[in-house]
Amino acid sequence: MTLAHQFAAYAEWRSRLSANIGQFQAWLSDNDLSDAQSDMRLTQLLERLREDRLNVAFVAEFSRGKSELINAIFFADYGSRILPSSAGRTTMCPTELLYDPRKTPRIELLPIQTRAANGSVSEYRRYPEEWFMVALNVDSADMMQEGLRHVSETIRVSPEEAGHLGFDVGDATSELYRIGKDGLVEIPRWRHAVINFPHPLLEQGLVILDTPGLNAIGAEPELTLSLLPNAHAVLFILAADTGVTQSDLTIWKEHIGAGGAARRGRVVVLNKIDGQWDELKTRAEIDAEIGRQVASCASILNLPEGQIFPVSAQKGLVAKINGDEALLERSRLPILELALSEELLPAKQDIVRDNIESEFSDVSLRVGGLLESRLSGLREQLTELTELRGKNKGVVEYMMGKVRADKEEFESGLQRYYAVRSVFSTLTNNLFGHLGLDALRHLTHETRTAMIEANFSRTLSDAMGNFLSRSRASLTRSRDEIGEIRSMMEAVYKKFSVEHGLKLGTPAAFSLLRYEKELDRLEGWCNTHLNTMLSLMTTDKKHITQKFFEEVAIQVRRAFERANKDAETWLRAIMAPMETQVREHQIQLKRRLESIKRIHQATDTLEDRIRELESVDKDLLQQIHALEAVVGRVRELLLPPEAQPKAA
Repeated sequence: MTLAHQFAAYAEWRSRLSANIGQFQAWLSDNDLSDAQSDMRLTQLLERLREDRLNVAFVAEFSRGKSELINAIFFADYGSRILPSSAGRTTMCPTELLYDPRKTPRIELLPIQTRAANGSVSEYRRYPEEWFMVALNVDSADMMQEGLRHVSETIRVSPEEAGHLGFDVGDATSELYRIGKDGLVEIPRWRHAVINFPHPLLEQGLVILDTPGLNAIGAEPELTLSLLPNAHAVLFILAADTGVTQSDLTIWKEHIGAGGAARRGRVVVLNKIDGQWDELKTRAEIDAEIGRQVASCASILNLPEGQIFPVSAQKGLVAKINGDEALLERSRLPILELALSEELLPAKQDIVRDNIESEFSDVSLRVGGLLESRLSGLREQLTELTELRGKNKGVVEYMMGKVRADKEEFESGLQRYYAVRSVFSTLTNNLFGHLGLDALRHLTHETRTAMIEANFSRTLSDAMGNFLSRSRASLTRSRDEIGEIRSMMEAVYKKFSVEHGLKLGTPAAFSLLRYEKELDRLEGWCNTHLNTMLSLMTTDKKHITQKFFEEVAIQVRRAFERANKDAETWLRAIMAPMETQVREHQIQLKRRLESIKRIHQATDTLEDRIRELESVDKDLLQQIHALEAVVGRVRELLLPPEAQPKAA
């Protein structure tokens, strides 16, 4: 199955899953089983599926054939090159290719001058007026090509301005940014480009990130702090004619292979193998030479040879356009596409499946518990009424007194429930005191001031370290509060289950581990890059420091925002079963008392009431079976791919 076919299958699975969850949500509403908490959680699940994206990043130094590889894999159906691809440097700035149906086909370009401010690219996304717009004519390949040439535009500026914008002017290790005869330096015109393009794969949620080389990666911390780590796949492109250069190795070690070579979704492509197609050599000799290059790259990058894919993107593109199967096979592009389809999408599907399964199971089990509780209460009523057959009024009065006593006992127990709610509220406030964003804003401001005033690199490093350690301490205190809340609710669940027969199970667990790991990742990144940046960058230290810190602070803030949102959802989820069961038990006790009162007042209504409850019993059983059916359809789709039923 090709990558395009695999992606279409994934999109279809996601669509079916979304449709079935939507049906479950509608069924709950139609059967008066929905509540604000469940409805919100299901709506969030559907929104998550709707906005699901598959991010694939292409990383390479210039002249490795990266843009040509993107053309060959994704855009060959257009019959020509869509992305600019020629000798030399064509990708001048990070470029995202995606599709947002809310926008017209166009290119959004962020001017390079925005680097002078401390705002990240993600921050500038909030301000469309800062971006330069170029309309795309998707009906003409020539017009598409013409529009996309804007991405590779350059400008000439003074060395001082180039340095202030983060370019290493005159660096002995770089050949890119040197002062010309006119005293100026050529730099990219744009800082970031977003191409909104209605391609079939992009419409299904694919996002392609085309990155420039090492210099741009170093100058944009957001690339290594957010965009690359969050990519579901990273294709690192080498060139057969250069092998692994020092700059290639630096990119690999610092930005791609740092998390371990075995990390899923990390693929190395050895491009331009057609340079080895020597007519004076046999096919076997050529293959042997390519094999030696693969082995050499694997040794240098400390990878298994199976993780390196030799290809010719240019020949693969030509073969696809011309329908030349023999050339396509020789380009080895289909082998790479097969590896991507077998590796990339299953890994992504696993992530989506795990995220959906936990939330959906919690809601469905809660609804199932509610119906079982109703059925249990109903059958308790039926048993009571059945036992009244043939009994005198004295027995009826006794039963009525017993139910009334149960009701009074439960209502007195509600005082504990209200006390629990009060303590729960206090603990919740404590939790958000540690996890909340106000304290983080204060810490960020405090750190920003300390770094601006710092005169030594050590002071800068210490300020950054203090920021991250205090942020982690807030998560640690929050974790303790979460443990206390869960322990309290576990005891309350158990008590109400034993004393009143409520079916509460065990309170849902919640962990901040993913956010603690995110801070660990950021700290590791800082330890690896901060000193290097401070020692190598030739631009103003204060400006570099500010830019660096602002991006780190943004990533920490995002982690805390997600943690806050997840904590709020968990707190509602942990209290909701208690609230639902208490309310349901109150209703059932009230109905039992009313039934016996009616029997007491007119004993000839006993059989009518029994028949009425038997009818309700039948309806409840039908609801339970219907619930099992609608939940079962979702659960089938959440099975591993090999266990999923085939679509009709």
